[in-house]
Amino acid sequence: QVQLVESGGGLVQAGGSLRLSCAASGRTFSTYCMGWFRQAPGKEREFVSAISWRGVSTDYADSVKGRFTISRDNAKNTVYLQMNSLKPEDTAVYYCAAAPRPWTLAPTEYKYWGQGTQVTVSS
Repeated sequence: QVQLVESGGGLVQAGGSLRLSCAASGRTFSTYCMGWFRQAPGKEREFVSAISWRGVSTDYADSVKGRFTISRDNAKNTVYLQMNSLKPEDTAVYYCAAAPRPWTLAPTEYKYWGQGTQVTVSS
């Protein structure tokens, strides 16, 4: 069982930056693939980024490539999402999720989810 708590969301102007954090409970954090997803009003939840259990592999949605960077610190049981050059279309609730396997991009494999943190980008 893993419990996830996101933080770092807020209101920012277009072109600005935010850094999201996701703190995980439990001693098995380093065995989980971690992902970030987002859901905008009236839209389905979508994949943003993922990082493998040792941080060797990462992946990004095309819409955020070159602007967002995912990282993790297994000693601190925390995964981060650095978001630069933010756009109004990045406005959404951002969710952290954990998959009990080394690496996966399949949303159905992510078994544990945080409560979400709101990111609002003004134009």
